[in-house]
Amino acid sequence: MSRKAHTPPAARGAPSARAAPDAPGDLSPEEFRRYARRVADWTASYLAGLERYPVMAQVAPGEIAARLPPQPPDDGEPFDAILRDIEQVLLPGITHWNHPGFHAYFANTASVPGILAESLTAAFNANAMLWRTAPAATELEAVVLAWLRQMMGLPASFDGHINDTASISTLVALAAAREVVTDGGVRERGLAGGPRLTLYASQEAHSSVEKAAIVLGLGQAGVRKIDVDPAFRMDPASLAAAIARDRRDGCTPMAVVATVGTTSTTSVDPVAAIADICAREDVWLHVDAAYGGAMAIVPEYRWVLDGCARADSLVVNPHKWLFVPMDLSVLYCRRPEAIRRAFALVPAYLMTPEDGLARNLMDYGPALGRRFRALKLWMVIRTFGARGMAQRVRGHVELARQWREWIEEAVGWEVMAPAPMSTVLFRHHPDGPGRTPDRPARLPESVLQAHNEEILRRINASGRAFLSHTMVQGRFALRLAVGNLRTQRRHLASTWKLLRRIAAELATPP
Repeated sequence: MSRKAHTPPAARGAPSARAAPDAPGDLSPEEFRRYARRVADWTASYLAGLERYPVMAQVAPGEIAARLPPQPPDDGEPFDAILRDIEQVLLPGITHWNHPGFHAYFANTASVPGILAESLTAAFNANAMLWRTAPAATELEAVVLAWLRQMMGLPASFDGHINDTASISTLVALAAAREVVTDGGVRERGLAGGPRLTLYASQEAHSSVEKAAIVLGLGQAGVRKIDVDPAFRMDPASLAAAIARDRRDGCTPMAVVATVGTTSTTSVDPVAAIADICAREDVWLHVDAAYGGAMAIVPEYRWVLDGCARADSLVVNPHKWLFVPMDLSVLYCRRPEAIRRAFALVPAYLMTPEDGLARNLMDYGPALGRRFRALKLWMVIRTFGARGMAQRVRGHVELARQWREWIEEAVGWEVMAPAPMSTVLFRHHPDGPGRTPDRPARLPESVLQAHNEEILRRINASGRAFLSHTMVQGRFALRLAVGNLRTQRRHLASTWKLLRRIAAELATPP
């Protein structure tokens, strides 16, 4: 990487729009146009040619850092050199989430309108902390979240605002629950000497729930992990028993977190039954629909949100399955005043004449600064349309169903859990047909795990596909998620062919 100083061209005639030579760094409008075209052309070619890259970065830890200088440059460098290093130094260390062969975690997509919106967001550089600091950002957020709420079939009683990730949305919702259950006592006096608060979530709930409990002062000891049924859904009877037990022990139940699309298995908790318990016990109900909530934009899949209209809060992440670039998480809440009571703190220098007349988004979470995230969701919805987005989500569910059928029909392969959405858990048995209730696996679980771990290592090392894994009741499972806008049936067919070839090679004695 060049460390040579970048000397601006000498001025000729009229003063240049570029910064003075003693303050180099920014680009002139002319340079911006030139490099913006180059970046746009490069990005278009990158998106069109994603399949030529290995999906998962094929580098070792520390390899990228070793190619970068340990100190910053003393003088500005040519922008050409920076672009060159992006391609030659950084690009090999990119795991390509936009790749059609990306099936790990929850596959997501940065669609073109979302990418363009990010550029405009950076250009506006608006901080939507107060209404007056970003009126358009504040009001567009309300409008576009009302659009999304309608697309998902949620009632008008849900008020929404945007956070960066579901981890923060869940934290904010549970902080509101804490505010309600303590009647503001924690905000004023802290947790010391107060009631022992408890939080309930299934054994399949995301780790962000437990992290929120740590941050909010409940600690891991305050989290009750509720048993699940054979389909990995929270068991309402076990939940009711846990709440009753805690009340007898002098604890104060604070909130229940139900999940629509758990991270490991994409199971859907029985929200309606859980809502009955929360109503009876006067406990806040938060629904983690970060992944699965997007499925509700398809009318025939709206069942995933059955009972969710009774929740106090619900999170959905458009950056997971609605083609919006990272990061954009939406928190809907029927009691937004509880969120405001938990977080609003307005010093004199942030008071404005519009207070009480317009919403100040800084009052709805721990962050003061807020990016203009609503713009990319608005541009994506307008470009695709509600029907167009639903059509693509519907197609992903169909692709996952096709993958499940291939696994079920193949000798030696086993589906590990129900697949109600677009994620399938499975594994290979090197000793023949898979495990069934009447025919347990002949090999020990340790052997099966090592075998499938090696399958995963080899397919990810191939660069043609990227899968992740999870544990299902102590058993190692391969995990394939469909959610990328660019994934087609041919990509899954190619991955399936590669998986079978790797499995056959590993199952054949040397």
